Amino acid sequence: MHIRKTRPDGNCFYRAFGFAHLESLLDDSKELQRFKEVAAKSKQDLVEEGFTEFTIEDFHNTFMDLIEVCEKQQNLQDLWSSFNDQNVSDYMVVYLRLLTSGYLQRKPSFFQHFIEGGRSIKEFCQQEVEPMSRESDHIHIIALAAALNVTIRVEYMDRGDGEVNHHTFPEGGDPRIFLLYRPGHYDILYK
Repeated sequence: MHIRKTRPDGNCFYRAFGFAHLESLLDDSKELQRFKEVAAKSKQDLVEEGFTEFTIEDFHNTFMDLIEVCEKQQNLQDLWSSFNDQNVSDYMVVYLRLLTSGYLQRKPSFFQHFIEGGRSIKEFCQQEVEPMSRESDHIHIIALAAALNVTIRVEYMDRGDGEVNHHTFPEGGDPRIFLLYRPGHYDILYK
């Protein structure tokens, strides 16, 4: 097993997911085309959910540009360089956060049961999902995996006994992405 470390800045889940998934697309042209279609349609889904098109357009364009890097270059170095550009990486994170928020808001009857403190789904998204540097939890992973139709497996390390538990999102799916979670932080895991 190998680990690719991600920046511990509260955006590590989205950064790890984004890089790991795009990296996996370098060797899978069929999945790349499916994902590109989902990503292209996602902007309209967000607009229909009430997001302002003008506000999300630059983030969506950057997201699509990253997918095109995978499609045209098929080179890990180019993808890695793109992710190490702070603006590109942050725009990708913002867009993944918006996709997560949009999906949560499309399924309020399901997700409302996971929200604590009497907040609405919209309030939760505005306070815990959309802002940069806010840590992610199960609810975020469930929503993003469903929004993009990508199965994610997270290996959870406990600080206490050193045991590792895993969860697959959605349950029963065939994971494409493997992440390692140590309390407060996600890294990419390669098996």
